[in-house]
Amino acid sequence: MHTLIKYFLSACLMASFCMVSGCAVHADNLPDFIALVKTRSPAVVNVSTKAKVSVTHMLPEQYQSPEAERLLDEMLKRFFKEEGKGGGGLPRFDQGASGSGFILSADGYIVTNHHVIEDADEILVKLNDRREFKAKLIGSDKRSDVALIKVESNNLPTLTIGDSSKLQVGEWVLAIGSPFGLESSATAGIVSATGRNLPTDSYVPFIQTDVAINPGNSGGPLFNLQGEVIGINSQIFSRSGGYMGLSFSIPINMAMDVVNQLKSKGKVTRGWLGVYIQEVDQDLAKSFGMLMPSGALVAQVIAQGPAVDVLKEGDVILEVNGQSVDSAAALPAIIGGLGAGQQASVTIMRSGKREVVSITIGELPLQETMGSTQPEVKPALPPVPETMLGMKVVPLDAGAKKALGERAGVLVEQVTGEPAKQAGVLSGDIILLLDGRAVGSPEQFKAIASDFAKGKTVPLLVQRDGAARFLALTIE
Repeated sequence: MHTLIKYFLSACLMASFCMVSGCAVHADNLPDFIALVKTRSPAVVNVSTKAKVSVTHMLPEQYQSPEAERLLDEMLKRFFKEEGKGGGGLPRFDQGASGSGFILSADGYIVTNHHVIEDADEILVKLNDRREFKAKLIGSDKRSDVALIKVESNNLPTLTIGDSSKLQVGEWVLAIGSPFGLESSATAGIVSATGRNLPTDSYVPFIQTDVAINPGNSGGPLFNLQGEVIGINSQIFSRSGGYMGLSFSIPINMAMDVVNQLKSKGKVTRGWLGVYIQEVDQDLAKSFGMLMPSGALVAQVIAQGPAVDVLKEGDVILEVNGQSVDSAAALPAIIGGLGAGQQASVTIMRSGKREVVSITIGELPLQETMGSTQPEVKPALPPVPETMLGMKVVPLDAGAKKALGERAGVLVEQVTGEPAKQAGVLSGDIILLLDGRAVGSPEQFKAIASDFAKGKTVPLLVQRDGAARFLALTIE
């Protein structure tokens, strides 16, 4: 019995030793961030701001408007006048924000996020050694969320800039910043994806990580294991307001291009193609004769834009200067990185065939507008008696025709069944193209539709709410 107990205890000790040894071996293979944090933390700063905001900014968003501000101003003027205080009008209050940043050069240039310093009246920078400086805004770019500020000092600690194009999924990365005001906090994780495009930031191909990023980390650096800055922490996806495992950083290569432009001319210019695009799904790919969905589908070419005489609605952009366009979301960042006046070689799919066209890139306007709004459409009589492709179409009235300019189209008066319902056609849509052919009248629409064989999928271009979009119509 004693021998059995001794054997059991020995087995337990051996198992424990193996488990401990295994942990030790595993731990030895993990990266050691101690030296990196010690040497890089001095160049990571806390950025805080102050701004004067009116009382309307403290209201819920749905109540914020110039009208609300004027109304409150009048009310407060009357109130203060009645109280014998002179009727000073709408008071303004101090509002602060806090984020992170890092020192780019020893003479005081600092990089942070645009949203950290946006609308700031005063910017304060606090260093790792507790020194504080007032900073001056050199320039800021909302589209990339990058800002450059400067403090008056010398011999400041700096960071080494890396190459974000060499970053690989699965690579270890480290973030240092001030989440919730907790300065010099370090968190680590891996790269989850590169070139991630978000709907709200189409000009930034984000680095996605699982590094714990929280409010206050914004503007702080993302390091690789060599201690090089390869990203600027910018956004998180969260349902709670805090970290949920999806963090997004601006690639440093793109950020440095923005910084250099801000430093040299105080603003950022980007390339512009002058088209509105949409994603290609499986049905649309089929309608355009593509084997699989990819590229960016041109839904509208802007008048007087760089591509107006080169690209057509229905073209699918597949490559730009040899760089693959995997999705519509990837195109703005690719074009934005080109200089105005530069010749770009663009590979497109047109009428089922690959073509290469040359386009002179323009400069992205400060504000992109459609150039036209959805006309108020009233059906003109008489309507076409038949229902074709699950919809009834009628001519446009004179006002709608004038609003469309040189374009021709017909109004969808009613959606009656398939295949229009399945394609997502809505009453009030204006049909511009059917299977690549212009539709100028209900008779033309009927003539084109009568040629389709059963089972065929064709592209339908409609204008809805002032924007053009393609729908895939599968003939029953």
